[in-house]
Amino acid sequence: MIDEILEEANEKMGKTLDALGSTFAKIRTGRANPALLDGISVDYYGVKTPLNQVASISVEDARTILLAPWERPMVVEIEKAILRSDIGITPVNNGEVIRIPLPPLTEENRRDLARQAKAEAEASRVSIRNQRREAIADIRELVKEKMVAEDEARKGEERAQKHTDSRIAEIDQALAVKESELMEI
Repeated sequence: MIDEILEEANEKMGKTLDALGSTFAKIRTGRANPALLDGISVDYYGVKTPLNQVASISVEDARTILLAPWERPMVVEIEKAILRSDIGITPVNNGEVIRIPLPPLTEENRRDLARQAKAEAEASRVSIRNQRREAIADIRELVKEKMVAEDEARKGEERAQKHTDSRIAEIDQALAVKESELMEI
């Protein structure tokens, strides 16, 4: 029973790390990255459709993302969707493809993005700690119901703490990598 609780908690912690990774991918670093456009939806014949399902997204060079819509009328819709999004970049439309030039980041922009990355990492740490707290509460509930012995429960709590420590270390490592990417000129 304790193993099941810890396995579930560890799985949730893994999902938290995956979510942090996708969030970090959306924080731009000055280099072109198609993940910047994740989460943007386009009005495709009355249906909100993810951008990557109406156009091919590629990196043209280090500072330019190229969007090639599969249908020519979608160029205008894609451009509008990018302008409506809050990513702070302006697309260039030539009628057939859309280029998104990424301006170089200033020192102030880099610091703001690093602050944003730290906030996301802290939110993930809090989430992982909450998952540990829930797992420990479940283990203690088993003790109250006399389904497991106290020493077994104590070992389970220690294992939950070890899982938590390793996941938080992974978050710290991912944050360090992201910060170094952001501060790199």
